[in-house]
Amino acid sequence: MSQTKEEGKTPLWKRLLFSDTVLELPISKKITYIALLTAFTVIANTFFEIKFFSVQFSVTIFVSVLAGMLLGSAFGFTACFLGDLIGFLLHPFGAYLPWIGISTGLMAVFGALLFGRLPFKSKWGTFFKLLLVNLAIFVVCTAGITTLTLNKVWYTSMSYPQYLVTRLFIEGQIWNTLLNAALLFALVPVLTRVKILGLG
Repeated sequence: MSQTKEEGKTPLWKRLLFSDTVLELPISKKITYIALLTAFTVIANTFFEIKFFSVQFSVTIFVSVLAGMLLGSAFGFTACFLGDLIGFLLHPFGAYLPWIGISTGLMAVFGALLFGRLPFKSKWGTFFKLLLVNLAIFVVCTAGITTLTLNKVWYTSMSYPQYLVTRLFIEGQIWNTLLNAALLFALVPVLTRVKILGLG
């Protein structure tokens, strides 16, 4: 079935919430996909990270975007939010902050919508969509929700601009962001060639 026919038969709201791969699956396999991607995000949040002050050096951005691309925005958000929560329970660091889980879930939403639903199919289109995904995550999640939450909860003695500069350039969050962006630019074009993933 061509993508044009698929788009014509599937309501827009479903295409915004779910990936093409997930739309074709029975409910039991949908649940299995969510469970697998949630486990994947738990592993990323628990074992592939180094914490330094308020910065978590990890592949969470990469994994979250990938979850969104594979599952769509609704299931991707769910998998990443649960992955953050379960990862915290297994490997606690300070107090649990649900806004961090929301920020992680939004990374999947950006991956699902900006990469999965924008129509640019060429090689340069892939890079353009990845650039949009990374910019959205940086502005809304990294510099926005996560930094603002940490500033309001733990670093109240600093103004938001002061803490943003501290977190990005003194504690080094910018390097974690760039590492995850590099992983996305290097690996997503390769993964789009794997037909079974449905990313192309």
